[in-house]
Amino acid sequence: MSSPLAKVIFDYKDLKKRIRAHKVLGHKIVCTIGSWDMLHIGHLRYLHKAKEYGDILLVGVDSDRGIKSYKGDLRPIIPEKERIEMLTYQSCVDYITVVDDIDTKGNWQYKLIKEVPIDVFITVQNDSYPEDQIKEIKALCKSVTEIPRQAIQTSSTDIIQNILKSHLLELVEQFKSK
Repeated sequence: MSSPLAKVIFDYKDLKKRIRAHKVLGHKIVCTIGSWDMLHIGHLRYLHKAKEYGDILLVGVDSDRGIKSYKGDLRPIIPEKERIEMLTYQSCVDYITVVDDIDTKGNWQYKLIKEVPIDVFITVQNDSYPEDQIKEIKALCKSVTEIPRQAIQTSSTDIIQNILKSHLLELVEQFKSK
């Protein structure tokens, strides 16, 4: 691929064609989905670990709308386009697409893994999806592998909380003085 942005495929039909071509070559397709907000070392370790389970790593990026539905109106911090671009620079990532199929109740509709043939779906152990969703995902993919968190002390939420704790008082004082 000539440009890192060539990894980004928004159209699931086009993505399906490319993935099928890899499958003809005998490649094992791995998929993981996340918000990838405030990309940090845990995310990067996780992506490298996910790639170990196959030949081609497809990364789904939750849309801004989707993230707001499950993390609240203050998220994401990093806009969708920038989160996608950051992932394009990761050598372990082969393809990137947007996942924007959250219904009005906040439930994921599994469109990506229904339309694109996945061999292994990777998720974070005891963290990413409720058990009922894991069962639904297992019904759609050949295999679901749960891997442990890859950073004990770092998460996007922890980063946000640490910034707020360490700077909130200072910011309040600055606003008072204006």
